[in-house]
Amino acid sequence: MSTEYKKPSLRQRWQKYQPTKTNLVWACVASAVLTIIIGFAWGGWVTGGGSQKAATTMASAAVVQRLAPICVDQFNQDSDKTQKLVELTDMSSRSRVQYVQDQGWATIAGDDRPDRRVADACSKLLLESTS
Repeated sequence: MSTEYKKPSLRQRWQKYQPTKTNLVWACVASAVLTIIIGFAWGGWVTGGGSQKAATTMASAAVVQRLAPICVDQFNQDSDKTQKLVELTDMSSRSRVQYVQDQGWATIAGDDRPDRRVADACSKLLLESTS
């Protein structure tokens, strides 16, 4: 009387499996939650607000990048540019930005006051040109 137990194959077990509606619903919910977590954590998904914030930041940086050379050009038109460049190099970072704003180089045509971000980028470009 030797009755050997033979383990059913995966296919046989799958054919026998009869999930309940509750199990199917919870499996779907778990799959959806897992997909959302993986998508936002590792898949690069972003919300509409997050993408809007990123687009605004990138657009602002692009505008500053395009306006900084105009600021440098306005500096180059200054008759005392050599002396002012020496003064600029001797200042701290914060003072440089204020100095560029006070000189009016960061005031772009059509604006009534200088842009601080343009002044910062302009002062960096001016210092790079002296190196």
